[in-house]
Amino acid sequence: MKELKNISRSRAQESSAAIERLYITMRHLFNRGFYKPMGISGETLREALLSLRPEIYGSIAEEKVELNGLLYVIERLPVGIEECRYINLTSDEGYSKSHFQPIVPPKRRRNCYRIDDEQMNIEITRGRSDIYDVLTHLTFIFIESHKIKDRVMIDEEGRLTRDWEKLEQVVLQNKKLTLVDREKAISHASNILGRTFAEVIDIYEGFGTKEKPDRFLHVIYWLGKLAIEEVVDNNKRTITFSPILRERLGHHIYGEIWANNIKEVLERNDLLARPIHVISANMHSVMNSIFAEPVLGNKYKAGDDFQIFEDLSKSGNDPLRKKVEEFALLHGMISLPDTSGTNIDVQIFDTAKIDLKKSAFPKATFGKEKPVLIVMDYAFGEQAFETIDELLKPYKTADGKVFLNVESVSIMGKAGILQGGKGDIMIPNAHVNEGTADNYPFENELTAEMFEGNDIPVFAGPMVTVLGTSLQNRDLLQFFHDSTWGAIGLEMEGAYYQKAVQSASKIRKSINPNVKVRYAYYASDNPLETGSTLASGGLGTTGVKPTYLITIKILEQIFNIK
Repeated sequence: MKELKNISRSRAQESSAAIERLYITMRHLFNRGFYKPMGISGETLREALLSLRPEIYGSIAEEKVELNGLLYVIERLPVGIEECRYINLTSDEGYSKSHFQPIVPPKRRRNCYRIDDEQMNIEITRGRSDIYDVLTHLTFIFIESHKIKDRVMIDEEGRLTRDWEKLEQVVLQNKKLTLVDREKAISHASNILGRTFAEVIDIYEGFGTKEKPDRFLHVIYWLGKLAIEEVVDNNKRTITFSPILRERLGHHIYGEIWANNIKEVLERNDLLARPIHVISANMHSVMNSIFAEPVLGNKYKAGDDFQIFEDLSKSGNDPLRKKVEEFALLHGMISLPDTSGTNIDVQIFDTAKIDLKKSAFPKATFGKEKPVLIVMDYAFGEQAFETIDELLKPYKTADGKVFLNVESVSIMGKAGILQGGKGDIMIPNAHVNEGTADNYPFENELTAEMFEGNDIPVFAGPMVTVLGTSLQNRDLLQFFHDSTWGAIGLEMEGAYYQKAVQSASKIRKSINPNVKVRYAYYASDNPLETGSTLASGGLGTTGVKPTYLITIKILEQIFNIK
């Protein structure tokens, strides 16, 4: 037998093991019902995150506090979370009918409720991926809070540095700061964080809100304060999972309500028996692609084809968008804002009521029956399986089961790219689940050749479906890109969509076994490039052209335009 010498694991293998540990630990803690993130029960989670060192969390494993990662996380958690010692993850349990005002994080659609000075409730209605997202973000900010504590505590009795005392004075005054006072406070904060004055100045405004322009100081102070109290008073922060959430999770409760709402509207409008095309996209690109031309076309006759869409995407152009939407609602579009708790709005387009001759698709041709488009907003991670799985099930009517005539499922979304840059296009031919290597090959109706000649680089190949953007790890992604997997990008929903489509078409036979699938993504970031991760900021108008180019190619296929 050969002697095994010096077996060592690569960083990619270590990272893969860390992701698996995170996944298993989070499920264990959820089943347990509560844990203390900075206590013994949270140790495995902390160690796995520090071993993984996700790109988005930057210098998490170093002594200095990570500022870009902190901003990224704070934008995805409710305002005031840094002050709360008790965080309760709940299902939709009726708080919307109470006096509590919902707090919605700027960059994540989830309702949160501040119960009292010490407790924040976070509603989880989008499945397990939502829990992974929240727990990894909370673990990160608690790790960072203990770095602050380590830099300000002089001894175990709780004596603190002068910088901390000065910061505390400023925060507890709770008044608007003059420029001089702000810069004094930033000077103390930069010493506490182990960052330069310039680094803090650069990120300071990103944390601010209209009501609290100096929120940065507030966040740093409260994170540090609770960490100090954890050590000095043994007053540990606690995360709990409500009994109702534990009972409901994984049973497609919200997805079933959501899908039935759509089918009821289809039935009321006599659309159930028509050919159906499901599109996962945002709530503007399909509507604008069809209706912007007849509403605004005269203004843009000689210009760039995509200028009309860029103008519609600009933040100050609400009246222009409203004009297109009002026209769409009068000409075959039905809007279904979400009431189920999934946070996935829907639009239904009845092409029989749309005069496509006057649109950007005058060559559209259909068979005997004109199709119906169901456009759903983006799902979140595993929620993609729940929603599509429920949508593709037969609908129970008074006369029995009605099988939907689903002809295609098209997915357009944002994703991280592993070669290329922001705004580039990716056309996958398979989705590979990170951590398990479960894989879903498919015949994509879209090809890279269809997108050539538009001044946008296009890449084709397998894509990795990750557990969460907050778990992106350079070594693991490099392995997926450089090895024979040949991955071109990463996203969070692809494998779950494909799993639902395959089970409905190939096993359950609830839809056409030859249903067509289309997947195309545009790059929001490149996690392999320093300075190009998600924490580096949004796409701006860079994303407009690829978004609409993909949408138009999907619609051209549905409308049989050669």
